Amino acid sequence: MSPAAKSLVVFAVYLFVLGLALIIVPNAILGLFGFPPTSEVWIRIIGVVALNLAYYSFRAARAGLVPFFRWSVHGRLIAPAFFASFVALGLARWPLLIFALVDVAAATWTYLALRAERAGALPLAASRGTSPSSPRSIREEMERNVPTAGS
Repeated sequence: MSPAAKSLVVFAVYLFVLGLALIIVPNAILGLFGFPPTSEVWIRIIGVVALNLAYYSFRAARAGLVPFFRWSVHGRLIAPAFFASFVALGLARWPLLIFALVDVAAATWTYLALRAERAGALPLAASRGTSPSSPRSIREEMERNVPTAGS
């Protein structure tokens, strides 16, 4: 597994833990970040979204889907910009920026690993998985995991 893929696995674990926490003990998480407790389901829905993102990130990392790694860097840098805007506009308290720091740190790790691979510091094959049967695209991954008629 390439360093970029490893960075995405670590981020997936973070998202998995966060997602479970938002589903199981949402008010504890809300309280840590200065938000009032809620009995509404929306926070648990966000937990499910985090679990889904964790799953996608983990599977992409295991499959060596380098385009997904790049897309994830973009997305993980967009979220902190919104979080900082929410704090600046008084819509959220400063502890929300802790999430932003995690996103920026994880995105930077992935970006630097991708840049090192592109510069030749690491073999390009490492970014695509180590086995000859590893998929090289999302389409190949999907085709490999879709059951055929009669199975």
